[in-house]
Amino acid sequence: MRVYLPATTTVLRQLLDEGRLTGPLTVFAVTPEVRDFYDEGDEEELEYAAMSAAARASLRLLDVDPVAARRRVVLAADLPDDAVTPLGDPDTDRGAARAGVDLTLAEVASAHVDVADAETDVAAAVRVVLEADLGSEDAQFVVDQAEGHELAWYATQEIGPVLDLL
Repeated sequence: MRVYLPATTTVLRQLLDEGRLTGPLTVFAVTPEVRDFYDEGDEEELEYAAMSAAARASLRLLDVDPVAARRRVVLAADLPDDAVTPLGDPDTDRGAARAGVDLTLAEVASAHVDVADAETDVAAAVRVVLEADLGSEDAQFVVDQAEGHELAWYATQEIGPVLDLL
């Protein structure tokens, strides 16, 4: 199953240094809830929705990781279906799931990271993402500005050089 792990540059460095991230992990995937909500989307559109939810979750991680670069990070990985359990909780984001296993670098298909042009908007969104989650329209406007930036795609062998540039 393809999953999308919200992360930060700190988490990326840990993955490179240790070769794995210790589970359980909160990930996003094309869960039954996602399929029900987007009843007309094809698989690619559903995966994009799951990745977008992971990108928003990355903002929340940045809120508690002051040393990480102000860039959203999402790791796309392939895990066994039986290792991933949809949370199905109405208080969590659509597509949220629990990966009950460690995630190894070998299981990562790609990394998705904001480019430099997004940093100002991402930094502003990090400051208000929790307010947006609680329903503030003004905060949501700021978060929308960050979410308007597309994440750049990187192969796993490019993660180290990307981190070296940050």
